[in-house]
Amino acid sequence: MTKKVIVLGEAREGALRNVSFEAIAAAKKISSGGEIVAVLLGDSVQSLATEMIHYGADRVVTVEHPHLKTYTSDGFSQAIMAVVQSEQPDAFVFGHTALGKDLSPKVASKLKSGLISDVTAIEGEGADVVFVRPIFSGKAFEKVKIKEGIDFVTIRPNNIDPLAHDSSRSGDVSAVSVEITNLRTIIKEVVRKSTEGVDLSEAKVIVAGGRGVKSEDGFEPLKELARVLGGAVGASRGACDADYCDYSLQIGQTGKVVTPDLYIAAGISGAIQHLAGMSNSKIIVAINKDPEASIFKVADYGIVGDLFEVIPMLTEEFKKLKAN
Repeated sequence: MTKKVIVLGEAREGALRNVSFEAIAAAKKISSGGEIVAVLLGDSVQSLATEMIHYGADRVVTVEHPHLKTYTSDGFSQAIMAVVQSEQPDAFVFGHTALGKDLSPKVASKLKSGLISDVTAIEGEGADVVFVRPIFSGKAFEKVKIKEGIDFVTIRPNNIDPLAHDSSRSGDVSAVSVEITNLRTIIKEVVRKSTEGVDLSEAKVIVAGGRGVKSEDGFEPLKELARVLGGAVGASRGACDADYCDYSLQIGQTGKVVTPDLYIAAGISGAIQHLAGMSNSKIIVAINKDPEASIFKVADYGIVGDLFEVIPMLTEEFKKLKAN
């Protein structure tokens, strides 16, 4: 049985996030040949619609309103509810991002539907689709299926490969007018921290530091290696608590959960809280002076040594490789 699936596209600073395209690929598995409808919310998102179609959406619905310029759960949920009522989908896919984690349960509860969050894999198709998600801080996985109602799903970034970009694809783009009223929260101003490089939650390569970096300046070699590899810099909670870096870089159970292709852990002991946020990385390289550090138990490759000696050496070798 085919299903109509809605995908929420997420835009940041005028560009679509990669998880939007990954959500389309997830929707393809759920739909079993059914229609994929992408939804874009904002005050100027019409120009992004074509990109969603090129990555596999059959058509796009845009909702533009001044109250949708910045995210609020009230404003976005009103827009989503209007689209759901008009489209009558069988499933709805969000990214497991800050926005998706906040918005999906609000909409699912309004429609009295089940929600499966943080999905890392999808098995089967159509009526037989099963969602795989980590439990117990990533120590085990469960397979879940929704028996009735709309399937609401959030997918973890970097786990489901997007479909190939096809600029020859075409599809209908329609605009829906929605009245956004009774907002309990109005965003007056957004103050962003200045960040460098790649978005941590979507980075393919992450170089993370722990208490072993010893100071704020100790992160500079890690930043240089991340720049060379085209990756992002992360941190353990210990490094954040010590004021070596901002909490926006924290990876772990109370921080960001990441799944990069390559995770380099420098000066990180491997506390359970941190492992919960990165243990599903595809390749883990640990650098630590202590050969008994717990991080080596989950690492694919381990380097016992001083990170201030090892990181610059790695950086120089990668520079040589990229130069050839």
